[in-house]
Amino acid sequence: MKLFMAALLTETNTFSPLPTGREAFLGNGFSRNAGSAAPPFWGNIPLITWRRLAAEAGMEVIESLTANAQPGGTTVRAAYEELRELILADLRAAQPTDIVLLNLHGAMVAEGYDDCESDLVRRVREIVGPNAVIGVELDLHCHLDEVLRENADLIVIYKEYPHVDMAERAEDLFRLALRTAQREIRPVIAYHPLPMINMWHTPVEPMRSFVADMLGAEARGEILSLSFAHGFPWGDVPHLGARVVAIADGDADHAARTAEAWGARLWAMREVTQKRFDTPDQSIDAALAVPSGTTVVAETSDNAGGGAPSDCTAMLARMLARGVRDAAIGMFWDPIAVSFLREAGAGATLPLRLGGKCGPMSGDPLDLLVRVHAVTDRHVQSGLSGGRSEMGPSAWIEAQSGDGGIHIIVASERQQVFHPDAFTGLGCTLHDKRLVVVKSSQHFYAGFAPLAREVRYCAAEAGILRDFAAIPYRRFTGRYWPKVENP
Repeated sequence: MKLFMAALLTETNTFSPLPTGREAFLGNGFSRNAGSAAPPFWGNIPLITWRRLAAEAGMEVIESLTANAQPGGTTVRAAYEELRELILADLRAAQPTDIVLLNLHGAMVAEGYDDCESDLVRRVREIVGPNAVIGVELDLHCHLDEVLRENADLIVIYKEYPHVDMAERAEDLFRLALRTAQREIRPVIAYHPLPMINMWHTPVEPMRSFVADMLGAEARGEILSLSFAHGFPWGDVPHLGARVVAIADGDADHAARTAEAWGARLWAMREVTQKRFDTPDQSIDAALAVPSGTTVVAETSDNAGGGAPSDCTAMLARMLARGVRDAAIGMFWDPIAVSFLREAGAGATLPLRLGGKCGPMSGDPLDLLVRVHAVTDRHVQSGLSGGRSEMGPSAWIEAQSGDGGIHIIVASERQQVFHPDAFTGLGCTLHDKRLVVVKSSQHFYAGFAPLAREVRYCAAEAGILRDFAAIPYRRFTGRYWPKVENP
């Protein structure tokens, strides 16, 4: 039995000013046919899992691309088409194949393509024919259309946010695909759409129990697979929105009923799961109101993982204006600033213009007097599901304003904060900070929650708009909660 596998993924914020082009993919862990041999990172974790399981099953493996780009703006059409055609060329050369497994995101939008994943899977089906098994693993911040459902045999989506279960879901997909290829099961997929736009955090109730119960339903054999596609709020496409995905064994009615029942459960708890965000000042107030402990604040509006530039100065400006001390913030994406800091070297004090470089989402630049604590030619932080995340040349500086005391991490690679070693890896301690601000939405949580007295979420006026009812959609015209109370 022969397995063909590939990875092509990015998350597209159609409001972002940052084009996602060829170099965004080729400069970020790109591999033509050996991605599964590299150390784990976001793009290759499922491929590593699939190769291991295929070896255990005695299968032949044909591996194509591993290509992933940091979330950003709309993908350049030529870049998507070039990468797509490389995968399809490899697939044609590999025929006949029994199973095709694809690690995709689900919210990739290119010029001329509202849904790159559906476009790719449809073309894969044309090549492999009706009998080969096609399975896709998706990020839960995905868009789902009928083209994907009609052409894929299996759709398995991460259950956790933060995404700590990539490998586990890859195992689920492989085993279902193998059983399908061996004609043990006949999967049928049902969607249940939910007119909701929100961000659901799974480590806390009631979502924690919701995920546990999905896993329980699968383990008991009530359904082959059950997923909740949260949707990606900043992808302005016609099929935007949340969906429940159920896969049953040969029983389309059972799949549809199951998806509907779990969708009803989500709808019933919409108010308690609605995300509300502090202003920067509210988060600062909360941190300063307690005499001890570390308050961790997610600056969600400048999350590179959502397509933001990650050089917005709004939160830092408020911290400086209010004389906050014993605080840390990171990571700022500012390769120009890093080049100056490396030139000056550790121990130097110099004027530095930081951030504000990418347009309105970035806010205004800040002119600071900074002390350089550390510089490095290569900074790496721990990533999701055991992976690593490259940040390139980076620096740890301290803002010298009044009594100083605001420690700042600046990186050359645009990347959100995943783990405390984004700070501590440069020597910046966190246990002695009253306030730690991370430019991230939720992937920081697993690493930072253990050191936090409290975790809060804030959104500045600049950056990614966090009022879901006010996102200025043009192509998505559906009625949705919370914009409409009961759509």
